[in-house]
Amino acid sequence: MQRDDPFTLPPALAELADRSPIGRAKLPDGEPFWLVTGYEEARAALSDPRFSADRFRYHPRFRNLPKELGEQLRGDKARAGSFINMDPPEHTRYRKLLTGQFTVRRIRELATRIEQIVTGRLDAMLAGGNSADLVSEFAVPVPSLMICELLGVRYADREEFQQRAAALLQTNVSVDEAVKNVEAQRAFMQRLVTDKRKNPTDDIISGLVHQAGADPALTDDELVGIANLLLFAGLETTASSLGLGMFVLLQRPEQLAVLREEPARVGDAVEELLRYLTVVSTGLFRFAKEDLEFGGEHIPAGSTVVISLLAANRDERHWPEPEALDVTRVRSSHLAFGHGVHQCLGQQLARIEMTVGYTELLRRLPNVRLAVPPEDVPLRNDMITYGVHALPITWDAS
Repeated sequence: MQRDDPFTLPPALAELADRSPIGRAKLPDGEPFWLVTGYEEARAALSDPRFSADRFRYHPRFRNLPKELGEQLRGDKARAGSFINMDPPEHTRYRKLLTGQFTVRRIRELATRIEQIVTGRLDAMLAGGNSADLVSEFAVPVPSLMICELLGVRYADREEFQQRAAALLQTNVSVDEAVKNVEAQRAFMQRLVTDKRKNPTDDIISGLVHQAGADPALTDDELVGIANLLLFAGLETTASSLGLGMFVLLQRPEQLAVLREEPARVGDAVEELLRYLTVVSTGLFRFAKEDLEFGGEHIPAGSTVVISLLAANRDERHWPEPEALDVTRVRSSHLAFGHGVHQCLGQQLARIEMTVGYTELLRRLPNVRLAVPPEDVPLRNDMITYGVHALPITWDAS
């Protein structure tokens, strides 16, 4: 899955995709798994009820853990609220409660806040001169502040929230420190949940706490689990997309020129960038609940199936010239947000963040360009979501 070039598929993945849209491979321990790389096959797998999303029960890493550690990581507290790792009807309950919180009114109000947040971050960048690290000064703070709005984090606590979130995303820390970071994040979210029970405001956590019809009512552990899921889903992927998207565009002057001359095309460009970049490069894991036949393959019960969204979004049977980035490409459905019952709940907000972000970056930063050679930009091959660790940019001083 190593991606040393954000413009192309990893060679090993491309080789498997060329061979077959569904292929058998091996995990590091020698256990077989099936890799789905075709677009139609990926959609079928993600909507097939014979496949489970329950990694706590089926994932090889969890099955093979020492008993004590396995019980800790698969226990009730770890599972609570982790609905992306659940199947219906358990998943359906959480999904229904959360869907009720993503109202038209709330999305409209959050869209206004996104514009204000983007404007604020660009004001700060411009006040600092004519150069910046786009990742640390824009791509991460924008979705981070957006999640604060979504969860109802108090202004006084937002700096701590951002620090906790940043600590969780670090990969160069010891296991002990990583565990401490997770525990500190859970403690922060627990304080947030406790506050919302006593002092509800107009946010998703308050809505879940006091929502009528939640029977049984959500526990603190469930609410903490949901809050952490929303944090990771809303921060990591959007930040990666914003940073990597600008990195790609700044190396495609002809594509950038189209967006500068026709800002109305940015919405279409966002869809093309989501398809082309597909930052969830490790794929989505599913597990066969029974012996089954799928795409001409016999898959035994309990087997691991990995759906490569990255490869599926480059399937030449579905898109003409899929290896080319074309911001004028006619919109068509892609799998950057998944498919089926687990399709991303916050995809509309992510689209708004990217559309507003790219539009304002190109409008307010004259002749924005890379401040270093492309080969000096550090790529995120060490994390679940692909992107850039930093993106030094410069622009013409006004």
